[in-house]
Amino acid sequence: MVSTPTLDPAIDAQHRHIDSEQWANIYVVGDVHGCRETLERLLDELDPATDELVVFVGDLVRKGPDSKGVLDIVRERENLLSVRGNNEQKLIDGRKSIDALTDGDLAYIESLPVLLSWDGAVVVHGGIDHRKPVAEHSLTELLNNRSLVPDGSYDRPYWFETRREGPRVFFGHTVLSEPLVTDWAVGLDTGCVYGGQLTAYDTAADELVTVDPPETYQSRSADSIVDPQLQSVPK
Repeated sequence: MVSTPTLDPAIDAQHRHIDSEQWANIYVVGDVHGCRETLERLLDELDPATDELVVFVGDLVRKGPDSKGVLDIVRERENLLSVRGNNEQKLIDGRKSIDALTDGDLAYIESLPVLLSWDGAVVVHGGIDHRKPVAEHSLTELLNNRSLVPDGSYDRPYWFETRREGPRVFFGHTVLSEPLVTDWAVGLDTGCVYGGQLTAYDTAADELVTVDPPETYQSRSADSIVDPQLQSVPK
Protein backbone atom coordinates (compact mmCIF):
# COMPACT_ATOMS: atom_id res chain seq x y z
CA MET A 1 0.00 0.00 0.00
CA VAL A 2 1.10 3.56 -0.68
CA SER A 3 0.65 5.93 2.23
CA THR A 4 -0.21 9.60 1.97
CA PRO A 5 2.93 11.76 1.87
CA THR A 6 3.78 14.02 4.79
CA LEU A 7 2.07 17.39 4.48
CA ASP A 8 3.07 20.77 5.79
CA PRO A 9 1.40 21.56 9.15
CA ALA A 10 -1.14 24.01 7.70
CA ILE A 11 -2.42 21.50 5.16
CA ASP A 12 -2.00 18.51 7.48
CA ALA A 13 -4.46 20.12 9.90
CA GLN A 14 -7.00 19.99 7.05
CA HIS A 15 -6.28 16.36 6.13
CA ARG A 16 -8.63 13.59 7.24
CA HIS A 17 -7.67 9.93 7.08
CA ILE A 18 -10.46 7.37 6.62
CA ASP A 19 -10.28 3.88 8.12
CA SER A 20 -11.47 1.93 5.08
CA GLU A 21 -12.01 -1.19 7.18
CA GLN A 22 -15.01 0.54 8.76
CA TRP A 23 -16.76 0.73 5.38
CA ALA A 24 -18.07 -2.04 3.13
CA ASN A 25 -17.47 0.17 0.09
CA ILE A 26 -16.39 3.69 -0.84
CA TYR A 27 -17.83 5.70 -3.71
CA VAL A 28 -16.22 8.93 -4.96
CA VAL A 29 -18.43 11.54 -6.66
CA GLY A 30 -17.55 14.40 -8.98
CA ASP A 31 -18.44 18.11 -8.73
CA VAL A 32 -22.13 18.64 -7.90
CA HIS A 33 -22.22 22.47 -8.15
CA GLY A 34 -25.59 22.98 -6.51
CA CYS A 35 -27.41 20.45 -8.72
CA ARG A 36 -29.58 18.90 -6.01
CA GLU A 37 -31.92 16.97 -8.32
CA THR A 38 -29.00 15.41 -10.16
CA LEU A 39 -27.38 14.42 -6.86
CA GLU A 40 -30.62 12.82 -5.72
CA ARG A 41 -30.72 10.82 -8.96
CA LEU A 42 -27.17 9.60 -8.38
CA LEU A 43 -27.77 8.65 -4.77
CA ASP A 44 -30.89 6.74 -5.83
CA GLU A 45 -28.76 4.91 -8.40
CA LEU A 46 -25.96 4.13 -5.92
CA ASP A 47 -28.39 3.40 -3.08
CA PRO A 48 -25.54 3.33 -0.53
CA ALA A 49 -26.12 1.32 2.62
CA THR A 50 -25.29 2.91 5.96
CA ASP A 51 -21.98 1.02 6.00
CA GLU A 52 -20.99 2.39 2.57
CA LEU A 53 -19.21 5.74 2.33
CA VAL A 54 -19.80 8.39 -0.34
CA VAL A 55 -16.97 10.91 -0.74
CA PHE A 56 -17.27 14.08 -2.84
CA VAL A 57 -14.36 15.79 -4.59
CA GLY A 58 -15.55 19.28 -3.59
CA ASP A 59 -17.45 22.06 -5.34
CA LEU A 60 -20.74 20.99 -3.82
CA VAL A 61 -21.87 24.58 -4.22
CA ARG A 62 -22.30 27.48 -6.68
CA LYS A 63 -23.33 27.67 -10.35
CA GLY A 64 -26.31 25.30 -10.02
CA PRO A 65 -29.77 26.16 -8.68
CA ASP A 66 -29.76 24.69 -5.16
CA SER A 67 -26.49 24.83 -3.23
CA LYS A 68 -28.43 24.87 0.04
CA GLY A 69 -30.25 21.66 -0.93
CA VAL A 70 -27.01 19.89 -1.80
CA LEU A 71 -25.43 20.89 1.49
CA ASP A 72 -28.50 19.71 3.42
CA ILE A 73 -28.24 16.27 1.81
CA VAL A 74 -24.52 15.90 2.53
CA ARG A 75 -24.73 17.30 6.07
CA GLU A 76 -27.66 15.14 7.10
CA ARG A 77 -26.12 11.75 6.27
CA GLU A 78 -23.20 10.44 8.31
CA ASN A 79 -21.88 8.35 5.41
CA LEU A 80 -21.50 11.34 3.07
CA LEU A 81 -18.24 13.31 3.26
CA SER A 82 -16.60 15.94 1.07
CA VAL A 83 -13.31 17.67 0.61
CA ARG A 84 -13.15 21.40 0.04
CA GLY A 85 -13.29 22.74 -3.50
CA ASN A 86 -12.20 26.08 -4.86
CA ASN A 87 -15.83 27.22 -4.83
CA GLU A 88 -16.13 26.44 -1.12
CA GLN A 89 -12.90 28.36 -0.59
CA LYS A 90 -14.41 31.40 -2.33
CA LEU A 91 -17.20 31.39 0.25
CA ILE A 92 -14.73 30.98 3.11
CA ASP A 93 -12.61 33.87 1.82
CA GLY A 94 -15.67 36.09 1.25
CA ARG A 95 -15.03 36.38 -2.49
CA LYS A 96 -18.45 34.90 -3.21
CA SER A 97 -21.68 34.50 -1.25
CA ILE A 98 -24.91 32.51 -1.45
CA ASP A 99 -27.86 34.17 0.27
CA ALA A 100 -29.66 30.91 1.11
CA LEU A 101 -26.81 29.52 3.21
CA THR A 102 -27.06 29.70 6.99
CA ASP A 103 -24.27 30.33 9.48
CA GLY A 104 -24.33 26.58 10.13
CA ASP A 105 -23.85 25.87 6.44
CA LEU A 106 -20.89 28.23 6.26
CA ALA A 107 -19.35 26.71 9.39
CA TYR A 108 -19.72 23.26 7.82
CA ILE A 109 -18.06 24.46 4.61
CA GLU A 110 -15.16 25.89 6.59
CA SER A 111 -14.77 22.55 8.40
CA LEU A 112 -14.30 20.59 5.17
CA PRO A 113 -10.86 18.98 4.88
CA VAL A 114 -8.61 19.76 1.94
CA LEU A 115 -7.62 16.10 1.61
CA LEU A 116 -9.25 12.79 2.46
CA SER A 117 -7.20 9.60 2.27
CA TRP A 118 -7.40 5.87 2.83
CA ASP A 119 -4.92 3.09 2.04
CA GLY A 120 -3.33 4.10 -1.30
CA ALA A 121 -5.94 6.71 -2.26
CA VAL A 122 -6.25 10.48 -1.84
CA VAL A 123 -9.23 12.70 -2.64
CA VAL A 124 -8.44 16.34 -3.43
CA HIS A 125 -10.33 18.89 -5.47
CA GLY A 126 -7.71 20.22 -7.89
CA GLY A 127 -4.79 17.82 -7.85
CA ILE A 128 -1.24 16.98 -6.86
CA ASP A 129 1.83 17.89 -8.89
CA HIS A 130 3.96 14.73 -8.78
CA ARG A 131 7.12 16.69 -9.58
CA LYS A 132 7.37 17.97 -6.02
CA PRO A 133 6.51 16.71 -2.53
CA VAL A 134 2.94 17.22 -1.37
CA ALA A 135 4.41 19.14 1.58
CA GLU A 136 5.46 21.85 -0.86
CA HIS A 137 1.94 22.38 -2.23
CA SER A 138 -0.02 25.44 -1.21
CA LEU A 139 -3.74 25.37 -0.45
CA THR A 140 -4.36 27.22 -3.71
CA GLU A 141 -2.48 24.56 -5.67
CA LEU A 142 -4.33 21.65 -4.10
CA LEU A 143 -7.66 23.31 -4.89
CA ASN A 144 -6.79 24.48 -8.42
CA ASN A 145 -4.02 22.32 -9.93
CA ARG A 146 -4.49 21.41 -13.58
CA SER A 147 -1.66 22.28 -15.95
CA LEU A 148 2.01 21.55 -15.28
CA VAL A 149 2.90 24.66 -17.31
CA PRO A 150 3.50 27.71 -15.08
CA ASP A 151 0.37 29.90 -15.22
CA GLY A 152 -0.97 27.62 -17.98
CA SER A 153 -4.42 26.68 -16.77
CA TYR A 154 -5.48 24.85 -19.95
CA ASP A 155 -2.05 24.15 -21.44
CA ARG A 156 -0.89 20.56 -21.66
CA PRO A 157 0.64 18.64 -20.03
CA TYR A 158 -1.92 18.24 -17.22
CA TRP A 159 -0.82 16.64 -13.97
CA PHE A 160 -3.48 13.91 -14.15
CA GLU A 161 -2.50 12.80 -17.67
CA THR A 162 1.15 12.38 -16.74
CA ARG A 163 0.94 10.99 -13.20
CA ARG A 164 2.61 7.58 -12.92
CA GLU A 165 2.97 7.10 -9.18
CA GLY A 166 0.89 6.54 -6.05
CA PRO A 167 -1.10 7.40 -4.15
CA ARG A 168 -4.03 7.22 -6.56
CA VAL A 169 -5.59 10.68 -6.69
CA PHE A 170 -9.35 11.16 -7.07
CA PHE A 171 -10.10 14.69 -8.21
CA GLY A 172 -12.58 17.14 -9.73
CA HIS A 173 -12.19 20.80 -10.74
CA THR A 174 -11.22 20.15 -14.38
CA VAL A 175 -14.35 19.57 -16.45
CA LEU A 176 -13.76 16.44 -18.54
CA SER A 177 -15.64 15.27 -21.62
CA GLU A 178 -15.53 11.80 -20.07
CA PRO A 179 -14.13 10.41 -16.81
CA LEU A 180 -10.42 9.65 -16.59
CA VAL A 181 -9.55 6.39 -14.84
CA THR A 182 -5.95 5.23 -14.46
CA ASP A 183 -4.03 3.49 -11.69
CA TRP A 184 -2.72 6.90 -10.59
CA ALA A 185 -5.55 9.40 -11.16
CA VAL A 186 -9.35 9.30 -11.39
CA GLY A 187 -11.03 12.45 -12.74
CA LEU A 188 -14.75 12.69 -12.00
CA ASP A 189 -15.92 16.20 -12.93
CA THR A 190 -17.98 15.55 -16.04
CA GLY A 191 -19.77 18.90 -15.86
CA CYS A 192 -23.26 18.07 -14.60
CA VAL A 193 -24.05 21.78 -14.16
CA TYR A 194 -23.13 22.31 -17.83
CA GLY A 195 -25.38 19.53 -19.12
CA GLY A 196 -22.86 16.71 -18.68
CA GLN A 197 -23.34 13.75 -16.39
CA LEU A 198 -22.76 13.47 -12.66
CA THR A 199 -20.20 10.71 -12.22
CA ALA A 200 -19.30 8.41 -9.33
CA TYR A 201 -16.60 5.77 -9.04
CA ASP A 202 -17.37 2.55 -7.19
CA THR A 203 -14.04 1.55 -5.66
CA ALA A 204 -15.10 -2.01 -4.81
CA ALA A 205 -16.47 -2.81 -8.26
CA ASP A 206 -13.86 -0.66 -10.06
CA GLU A 207 -16.54 0.87 -12.24
CA LEU A 208 -18.19 4.19 -13.01
CA VAL A 209 -21.81 5.10 -12.26
CA THR A 210 -23.34 8.08 -14.07
CA VAL A 211 -26.65 9.93 -14.22
CA ASP A 212 -27.92 12.69 -16.49
CA PRO A 213 -29.04 16.06 -15.11
CA PRO A 214 -32.67 17.14 -15.59
CA GLU A 215 -31.48 20.22 -17.48
CA THR A 216 -28.46 22.33 -18.36
CA TYR A 217 -27.98 25.16 -15.87
CA GLN A 218 -24.96 26.95 -17.33
CA SER A 219 -23.14 27.04 -20.64
CA ARG A 220 -19.42 26.38 -20.96
CA SER A 221 -17.07 26.95 -23.88
CA ALA A 222 -15.72 23.85 -25.58
CA ASP A 223 -12.11 24.93 -25.05
CA SER A 224 -12.58 24.67 -21.27
CA ILE A 225 -13.85 21.08 -21.42
CA VAL A 226 -10.88 18.71 -21.51
CA ASP A 227 -10.74 15.52 -23.57
CA PRO A 228 -8.54 13.40 -21.28
CA GLN A 229 -5.54 11.75 -22.90
CA LEU A 230 -2.64 9.83 -21.41
CA GLN A 231 0.57 11.75 -22.03
CA SER A 232 4.23 10.87 -21.86
CA VAL A 233 5.81 11.84 -18.56
CA PRO A 234 7.70 15.18 -18.79
CA LYS A 235 11.40 14.98 -17.98
